[in-house]
Amino acid sequence: MEITTSTRAIVTGGASGLGAAVAQELASAGAHVCIFDMNADQGNAMAAQISGSFYQVNVADADSVAAAMADVQAKGGVHITVNCAGIGPAMKTVSKGAPHDAGLYAKVIGVNLIGTFNVASQAAALMAENDLMTADGERGVIVNTASVAAFDGQIGQVAYAASKGGVVGMTLPMARDLSNMGIRVCTIAPGLFKTPLLASLPQEVQDSLGAQVPFPSRLGDPSEYARMARHIVENAMLNGEVIRLDGAIRMAPR
Repeated sequence: MEITTSTRAIVTGGASGLGAAVAQELASAGAHVCIFDMNADQGNAMAAQISGSFYQVNVADADSVAAAMADVQAKGGVHITVNCAGIGPAMKTVSKGAPHDAGLYAKVIGVNLIGTFNVASQAAALMAENDLMTADGERGVIVNTASVAAFDGQIGQVAYAASKGGVVGMTLPMARDLSNMGIRVCTIAPGLFKTPLLASLPQEVQDSLGAQVPFPSRLGDPSEYARMARHIVENAMLNGEVIRLDGAIRMAPR
């Protein structure tokens, strides 16, 4: 899909981190970007910076998503959706004799997996109403975010790895479901990236983490994730695929 000034995009988690980088990348290509995020201050600031729109959305709440989607549709619809919203609290299956908190596990699944599904499925329903945009009959593109934890989950990542494994698992069936509507679906599984969480760590810790990456031996820059998301949008043969963006890292148990 060619990104033009008439292209409209939704980026969840677009107020910071990977999502903010994607929002900036798509806006730089000409798209109007609608940021879905819980942080109103950062979300409004980012929307102003890129001349986009901000919606305070809880992606885990289907009704919250639907309310924002209705406004997006009324103002011109959506052609691209990139799901970057996510959380990653750490807790072992059993710690100090106590089982993993069930509420925390459900919250992680709710935001990372169900939230991704809510936005992707509702955006797809809107995309299905779009006019054909290419000779192939394309109507929209959805890019979801997993993690290398989906494959190499570390100690304490049982909830996070399960949620990201679910995103990986729904990529192909969702792409197949939407193929007759001209909507593509791909997932990016990033490794160690310099998100706000990692950027807040002492420099020596960041350097130590980066050294674990075979090549390049550093933390990934959010702009590199954003360029991958844009490439998926622009490359029509990328569909139903999960792409590791990780410098060849394979995570150790801890």
